[in-house]
Amino acid sequence: MNPLILRGVRPYGEGDPVDVLIRDGVVAGIGEVAEDGADVVEGNGAVLLPGFVDLHTHLREPGREDTETIATGSAAAALGGYTAVFAMANTDPVADNAVVVGHVARRGREVGLVDVHPVGAVTVGLKGEKLAELGTMAKAGVRVFSDDGHCVHDPLIMRRALEYSRALDVVVAQHAEEPRLTVGAQAHEGEHAARLGLQGWPAAAEEAVVARDCLLARQVGARLHVCHVSTAGTADVLAWAKARGTEVSAEVTPHHLLLTDERLATYDPVNKVNPPLRATADVEALRRALAEGVIDCVATDHAPHAVQDKDTEWAAARPGMLGLQTALSIVVATMVETALLDWRGVARVMSERPAAIAGLPDQGRPIEVGEPANLTLVDPTARWTVRGAELASIAANTPFEGMELPGAVLATVLRGRVTALGGRIAE
Repeated sequence: MNPLILRGVRPYGEGDPVDVLIRDGVVAGIGEVAEDGADVVEGNGAVLLPGFVDLHTHLREPGREDTETIATGSAAAALGGYTAVFAMANTDPVADNAVVVGHVARRGREVGLVDVHPVGAVTVGLKGEKLAELGTMAKAGVRVFSDDGHCVHDPLIMRRALEYSRALDVVVAQHAEEPRLTVGAQAHEGEHAARLGLQGWPAAAEEAVVARDCLLARQVGARLHVCHVSTAGTADVLAWAKARGTEVSAEVTPHHLLLTDERLATYDPVNKVNPPLRATADVEALRRALAEGVIDCVATDHAPHAVQDKDTEWAAARPGMLGLQTALSIVVATMVETALLDWRGVARVMSERPAAIAGLPDQGRPIEVGEPANLTLVDPTARWTVRGAELASIAANTPFEGMELPGAVLATVLRGRVTALGGRIAE
């Protein structure tokens, strides 16, 4: 692999442009650099950030390769500026044993566009009845466990999972949804759902589980991660728990930072997601919580679906949205352009904190000499229009279709190798 020079870039968007030399997968020089035989990427003053890390990606392989594969999902991730993603366990078969998680990790290495880390299921078959093989999966390299798509609703099973996670030095990521409060739920419980005749999904169904699990995690001394926070009340619970020393982290999705339940008026199932799009007050509270560090990071919950599963009547449609290639732009629109975050803040919520939560030693690192060269180059002045059919995913279910968004990924670098450049996967 040739040395690489990123010419005229601004680390964290600060100061005058500099050159960054990358050799043997690490940053070898910053400033005025030269290297015979080096490949050169022209930055033209673009912002250089640590490569993004997504704690919540659905790659669908094995089982639903008609909607996404590890190859197509990895391409979408690289084009979106990601150098590491965590592939959720709700595949077919479920990733609840070392064989399936080993397959996912192996396919990720074979594709080689991003580091693909399999997430192991907490319970067998995601049924919430019996703990999965947490120990054997941890030995196979699994660092995060989640039944995402389903809540580990039994408090005894959740407590046991947290106890095992402490012993194994891993983290349990909870899909917070009290199922008895969401039977038949189709949308956020509020005025829009009531007017449209849709069964409501109450905010308390999320908040009650987060409160319970924070208490359990504190009691057993384990780490808890909360998936896709969607309500102002959950942010309040997290602030309360963190103030009391609970080891809890949390993520918010780009779509929950931008979209509200007002979009339900069209009955377009592209807007159906779990947890549902919430009220404007929730969106505003989530942005503040992310800026203040109450919510630690942004995670996409990238969820591709086939046309027959999504383009149907609302009640029958599967919940979920694409997210990998639009995440940065949504963060720019909701957090940077509103002055809630600067580029250092973007690095914190999209790279540094998710890498620390998952325990990745070579991701989310400072842009300094000697550090791993997992990097993302961003044009903050660019604007682009989202077209689902033009995204790298097999599916096209994006709620941002036709939107003009700010910020674009110019290049993604994984251990010194350019994986995406100019909106295309690098050869």
